[in-house]
Amino acid sequence: MSPILLDRVTPADAADLIAANRASQAHHLPWVASFTDQAGFDAWFARCESGPQLGFVARERASRQVVGVINLSEIVRGAFHNAYLGYYGMAAFAGRGLMREALRQVLGRAFGEAGLHRLEANIQPGNTASIALVRRLGFRLEGYSPRYLRIDGEWRDHERWALLADEFDGA
Repeated sequence: MSPILLDRVTPADAADLIAANRASQAHHLPWVASFTDQAGFDAWFARCESGPQLGFVARERASRQVVGVINLSEIVRGAFHNAYLGYYGMAAFAGRGLMREALRQVLGRAFGEAGLHRLEANIQPGNTASIALVRRLGFRLEGYSPRYLRIDGEWRDHERWALLADEFDGA
């Protein structure tokens, strides 16, 4: 049995996610500026509900504590069947392999029930833990994008990593 419970985000997750993000804020920066209040949660949840985006909450099965957040965003159908993969883990669970399991489950859903062909993860070059994580999941480096994404008020360079459905082994 998996140590991770993975579900689509709901309004009932707000308090737990806000508390976990606040506790992990130092762990997240400069890689991601996660929401730390109800307004931030509401804005994120609205994007998950109204746009081409799926938001997931990963919880440790034993404690039900939030392990991390995973997004499939800018989902494009048609001839592309692509999405961007974004994620962040909580400091209390760092280094335990739980985000790998959570991402493995999301990849299975993305390439299975969602019918996607390709996922792209854009990661800052200095985020060695995140790069190691996508490598373990089979992603390959496709390129480098200078000043790609604005995080916490600064434009940051990113590496572009990708995985195709037929490359995902489910492990």
